Amino acid sequence: MAGLTLLPSRFLACPSRAMPNRLHHHAKLVFLRCKMFSSSSSSSLTHSITLPSQPTVSVLVSAAAGVSSSDFRDAIDSSLFRNWLRNLESETGILADGSMTLKQVLIQGVDMFGKRIGFLKFKADIFDNETGQKVPGIVFARGPAVAVLILLESDGETYAVLTEQVRVPTGKIVLELPAGMLDDDKGDFVGTAVREVEEEIGIKLKKEDMVDLTAFLDPSTGHRIFPSPGGCDEEMSVFLYRKQVEQEIIRQLQGKETGLREHGEFIKVQVVPYRELWRRTADAKVLMSIGLYEMAQRDGLVPRH
Repeated sequence: MAGLTLLPSRFLACPSRAMPNRLHHHAKLVFLRCKMFSSSSSSSLTHSITLPSQPTVSVLVSAAAGVSSSDFRDAIDSSLFRNWLRNLESETGILADGSMTLKQVLIQGVDMFGKRIGFLKFKADIFDNETGQKVPGIVFARGPAVAVLILLESDGETYAVLTEQVRVPTGKIVLELPAGMLDDDKGDFVGTAVREVEEEIGIKLKKEDMVDLTAFLDPSTGHRIFPSPGGCDEEMSVFLYRKQVEQEIIRQLQGKETGLREHGEFIKVQVVPYRELWRRTADAKVLMSIGLYEMAQRDGLVPRH
């Protein structure tokens, strides 16, 4: 069973994680002077930017009530906000063909994960130039993430390894794929996938054993999945790990308690027969991974076991 190492139950050790470096300015993005007015008014914090796609229109970025000056500065300098601006002007971006204009952005909320911004909430005013109509523009930015479909084969049965987690936004305990957000701007998707499996499942994997299922998507997709593009910028890579194991490994994993307790992670591992997986959970990551895996097998991109 080389390549599959089980870590002790209640895996609490927190691996060293480098804090993100400030993202360098995009070569084509021109920032104008940031204006920070000392005033009790909630609208006193403003910042102006000019985008290459609309050089004659300055974009006003302002802070909503309750957003501090430090949070505002961190927000406009964050990789989350800068990546969103880059996406606007990418080949398939909203502003790419000049038919729409970004006029202003209101920073509404900032949630810090230690010293970095974890979540960013803002509203963007983007207008269709022909009709003058504003398109829906409320954004919950959390950045790129990964999920891993772990399939373990034993005694003629294929099992999927899932995590049972407390998910406060849903008000429920959810059975889902091991997953996580990228901690920095380096874009190490496969490294993040390996780390999340170690933290959430207690299995130590090797990068070379991971198959990026989203890499099989058409290049126009950017080889990423958008789970909820109507309100969230999250783009996800889905990886596959397959291994032949003894039944003892399945028994050891079933019900194992894992997660980083100091990060509020209370996780229980659940092992489910793959043939039942599609109906055992409402987790979108699970259902997307099944579709990717089955289609990749159908097209001969992933060998059938």
